[in-house]
Amino acid sequence: MTLSTVISDPIAHAGQAPHPGPQHGPPRRVLITAGANGIGLELARAFAATGARVMVCDVSISALESLPMALPGAIGQWADVSREDDVASMFGTVDQRLGGLDVLVNNAGVAGPSGPLEGITLADWERTLAVNLTGQFLCARQAIPRLRAAQAQRADAAARQGLAWGGACIINLSSAAGHLGMPGRAAYSASKWAVVGLSKTLALELGPEGIRVNAILPGAVEGPRIRAVMAARAQATGRPVDQVARDYTGQSALGRLVTAQDIAQMAVFVASDAAASITGQSLAVDGLTQALS
Repeated sequence: MTLSTVISDPIAHAGQAPHPGPQHGPPRRVLITAGANGIGLELARAFAATGARVMVCDVSISALESLPMALPGAIGQWADVSREDDVASMFGTVDQRLGGLDVLVNNAGVAGPSGPLEGITLADWERTLAVNLTGQFLCARQAIPRLRAAQAQRADAAARQGLAWGGACIINLSSAAGHLGMPGRAAYSASKWAVVGLSKTLALELGPEGIRVNAILPGAVEGPRIRAVMAARAQATGRPVDQVARDYTGQSALGRLVTAQDIAQMAVFVASDAAASITGQSLAVDGLTQALS
């Protein structure tokens, strides 16, 4: 199943989100998975605010249909990142509409099942890893030759003009559960730990070519998804939802959830010229979360 591009103009314009100084050279070409709502939409808005040309994919048809209103000028396509054919089709659109790629943001993910490991079905386990890990693998595999071409072209042009160029890059969304573990969320936590390993390995493989790879590890992010996770957790443990919610806000030193904007601004910085020496890092945006329960 595919949904064709929902708007024709590939130049994205958005609000006045802050960003880390001027970016040199032509606008960056950015692909964000699961970018039509939630954290992904905030990522898209933040990159668009820097002047980037933004394309997103999503599995929500309604979110894609709303994209022209939510982010005028963005390109959208239906794609399930766990399906190889969908990913190949999406990157075909990248070639046609963006003419190349400078930044891949692997944001797509699912919460997966809640409860003790012995109660998790194989189907739920495999689906969680298929989206959260295999999806990043499939997208990175398609992106790498395109990033390589962009890096060679833009690094050479920047050198000739005496301009800074931060390098083509991949940003993989992991989680605080990707370095702490999380009781009752074995599939999710395992997938997010694996994302960190994938990111560090790709950083080593691609670093000699000037391509950077980093992981962002959000804490609990305010929004519908975390509320659904809290509800599932409450059901699995037999505790009131408001008590579970207090557990989540109490996990960080700041005593609150992080916002999608927090994640988006970190991603924009990591992709910028100012972050040219940052690669292979696991960048926590979690209000100093010490443990997950």
